[in-house]
Amino acid sequence: PVLAGMNGSAIENFSCVIYNISLMNCTWQAGRDAPGDTQYFLYWRNSRDNDMMECELYIKDENGRNTGCRFQNVMITTEKAYFLVNGSSPGSVIQFYDEYIELYKIEILTPPLNVTVKCTRDSVSCLITWQPPLTSHLEKATCLEYEISIRNK
Repeated sequence: PVLAGMNGSAIENFSCVIYNISLMNCTWQAGRDAPGDTQYFLYWRNSRDNDMMECELYIKDENGRNTGCRFQNVMITTEKAYFLVNGSSPGSVIQFYDEYIELYKIEILTPPLNVTVKCTRDSVSCLITWQPPLTSHLEKATCLEYEISIRNK
């Protein structure tokens, strides 16, 4: 499809990450050929049933241009979330950028909880136990994989 607007005016390098269970940051860069007065606005929809919502807390660069968004209370659903970034400039038509993202794929999990190590007196064997990390979307933690790095001193 042919996008309306000036070539090279849409945002670039869009990426999002979810951390601390329910916080999300999305960032982008202004289009390389966008006029200096271009301002960008992010809209998103977390599931098919919800309306599009505009970012409530923009991240701005030194010129006051929106280059990201901070989200709170993000719930990860099994569906893909839809992101749309529109651009606005008084003298030009700016291309939009959109993307579908499966939120669970961009989540940085918290560390496992209650890690304990119990070693035998002669240090021949040790038992290491932990609980799964906190997450907003996993009902069963059986799909998580763990890696243990043991360094002898």
